[in-house]
Amino acid sequence: MKVVFLGTNGWYDTGTGNTVCALIKTARYDIVLDAGYGLHKLNKYCDGSKPVFILLSHYHIDHIAGLHTLVKFRFKKGLTICAQKGGRKVLDTFVGRPFTVPLKKLPYPVKVLELPSEIKNLPFKVKTLPLVHADPVLGFRLELEGKSVTYCTDTGYCPNALELARGADLLITECAHLPGEHNPAWPHFNPETAAKLALEAGAKRLALTHFSAERYHKPALRAMALRLARRTFPRVTAARDGSQVKV
Repeated sequence: MKVVFLGTNGWYDTGTGNTVCALIKTARYDIVLDAGYGLHKLNKYCDGSKPVFILLSHYHIDHIAGLHTLVKFRFKKGLTICAQKGGRKVLDTFVGRPFTVPLKKLPYPVKVLELPSEIKNLPFKVKTLPLVHADPVLGFRLELEGKSVTYCTDTGYCPNALELARGADLLITECAHLPGEHNPAWPHFNPETAAKLALEAGAKRLALTHFSAERYHKPALRAMALRLARRTFPRVTAARDGSQVKV
């Protein structure tokens, strides 16, 4: 199993990357975490021969803008989009006219599940918990092929993030804030708090993504964040578009 980072920016696309999107490739499924504009690169790593799942943490534009590109794909085994409560209504509006091709008009079957109420309809184990942010956000913990992957984005340090991350083989967190930066009204991780979460949770590895496009406007700033995070938690990587992590 491996994770491929298709988009690693938060907020908007720049020369450093597309907005946030990551692919978990397993033997049986292709599972996508969030659908920023990095989603348009999915066909480089996914031929549609396996069932495809997209797990949406929330509805901020940088996490769903890539849904506009769904019409380019040919998912032979279909697509399941997982969203929080009320997701069907949101997606029927956003992925529909006059904005883009509606889900029902895509050239493959699409199903929408609302989590956590319909989580038992998934063919793999997922745990979701609400995270702290300005708008409702779900964190995910997936159990796949004997490994665990936790995904926490658009949040700050909070008890539910810690619970989802405990003992994870790979913890993926955002890193929107610069070192030392905090904003209680708009919670996000900085390198130090992401590393603290990984350490306290006993995670085996940490991957930083969702770097604010405005704050991390050049690669050297991501490198700085990585150095600082490693002071607390050495087994960390700063994701970039196209980077891969084996789990």
